[in-house]
Amino acid sequence: MRHTNVLVIGSSGFVGRYLVNALVARGCRVLAPTRRRERAKHLILLPTCDVVEADVHDEATLERLIRGQDAVVNLVGILHGTQQQFTRAHVELPRRIVATCEKLGVRRYLHMSALGADPDGPSMYQRSKGEAERLVRACPLDWTIFRPSVIFGAEDNFLNLFARLARWFPLLPIGGANVRFQPVWVEDVANAFANSLDNRATYRKTYELAGPKIYTLRELVRYAAAAAGHRRAVIALPDPIARLQAWLMERAPGEPLLSRDNLDSMKRDNVASQQPYRPAPELGIAPTPLEAEASIYLAGLHPRTRFGGFRARARR
Repeated sequence: MRHTNVLVIGSSGFVGRYLVNALVARGCRVLAPTRRRERAKHLILLPTCDVVEADVHDEATLERLIRGQDAVVNLVGILHGTQQQFTRAHVELPRRIVATCEKLGVRRYLHMSALGADPDGPSMYQRSKGEAERLVRACPLDWTIFRPSVIFGAEDNFLNLFARLARWFPLLPIGGANVRFQPVWVEDVANAFANSLDNRATYRKTYELAGPKIYTLRELVRYAAAAAGHRRAVIALPDPIARLQAWLMERAPGEPLLSRDNLDSMKRDNVASQQPYRPAPELGIAPTPLEAEASIYLAGLHPRTRFGGFRARARR
């Protein structure tokens, strides 16, 4: 069955913009709800994308959005918050989406989870993501679950964050310096979702998404700073000091750069379960090296590094 009409919940976010582009390129009609239309300006000009203001946490609104769709994609995720906020975003919303899909006869459901998702995990983030996976697997829909490692791309708030910090600080003190990550490019994630949409081989399966190389957090911070033209020393903080740092950041205005729950997540490595990592062939992707893409957008922060970025993309 070809799924032509697709509802993408979380479409205005980082991964959402790439997935909507990929779906539109494949001829899908995409419904993209957002709480504030101005957050989705980059989607409005796409020819078969309809951006609507809507609160997906409202049951009547959610039913109206899902009605008449061939498939639903849920990309919603938060990195910081209280237990109640994590549960609302990661557990209650997927439960309502799945129940509404069942009610309306929409069978295809694609779900964004995360590497490390575990109902018994050390962080609220991991536990709530794990609870969501459990309820999705128990439902009768044609679901597919994706579990990416940390995602990098031009709009990411990961490598870009370290690059910005390196611009202003001569030293970069971090907690969890030795935790390992396997960063995956945002376009690989979007293409895995899009390629699986109509592929029955992906139904009722869970896929890990990762890049070709494993890095410690210390290595990623050092790389981001250097690629942006600001080589910096990275200092590993002992856990008590790192937790104090995170506690102070939680109390700063705006969204915190780091929370204690983030540190709890970093008690476990964020890498694929099988090494070397090879994505399932039905996903139709090949892991993209971090340096080939990240060096381009990080180099934009400093003119001296731009040509190094182009060389990395050319694999030279």
